Amino acid sequence: MTLPENNSRRGFLQRAGLGLLAAALPAPLAQGQTAPSTAKPAAGLPPGPAAAAESLRKLQAGNLRFQKGKLQHPDETLERRRDVAVKQAPFATVLACSDSRESPELLFDQGLGDLFVVRTAGHVLDNAVIGTLEFAVAELHVPLLVVMGHQRCGAIKATLDAVTTATLAPGQMEALVDAIRPALLLAQGEGDTRFTNVVKANVKVTIDRLQNSKLLSEAVAKQQLRIIGAYYQLDTGVAEFFA
Repeated sequence: MTLPENNSRRGFLQRAGLGLLAAALPAPLAQGQTAPSTAKPAAGLPPGPAAAAESLRKLQAGNLRFQKGKLQHPDETLERRRDVAVKQAPFATVLACSDSRESPELLFDQGLGDLFVVRTAGHVLDNAVIGTLEFAVAELHVPLLVVMGHQRCGAIKATLDAVTTATLAPGQMEALVDAIRPALLLAQGEGDTRFTNVVKANVKVTIDRLQNSKLLSEAVAKQQLRIIGAYYQLDTGVAEFFA
């Protein structure tokens, strides 16, 4: 049976479109083959201890400039913007608190495309956050992950208040309290000392929880990723790194 002209033309266009689409797609990968990465190794080195050490050195140097008020504002030019519009190759990932006073790009004196930053209140983890950190390792090959807490963290204070008064935090903030609560059991001291110790303990708890990610733990075991903690002092601008 002969198809009507419009149906025949539609079928031809559909077949032609599928042919063009197939030609534009990359060839299928053979079994066990992986797609090549277009990302440059972070810090100009293959992912590994040397790259992680160089990334940490760059963060420390940038933070020292920030402390002294001698910022260089690197990678903020028109040319840099054009370069990173095509692809990115950050040299470090920073998981930090959402506090407006703790901006990693500023306190480490870095620019466009330098840092892969993830921020939640109290750097609390969920599946989306972990998946984002895994993306930085699997797709961008970032060799260093810094988990950073900070002085006078509001999420820590909210947790201390809720536990002290035996009350629930409002709304979904209770999820933050539940995530941070274990850090209270690890911290000692009184007053400001205890508060600081809770912040640092919360960093360590977060790092321990990241070990539950098979992708991240395998990258650490293969020395393709180094995970360290940091404590940022609002008063002085100092970022203190610790294992």
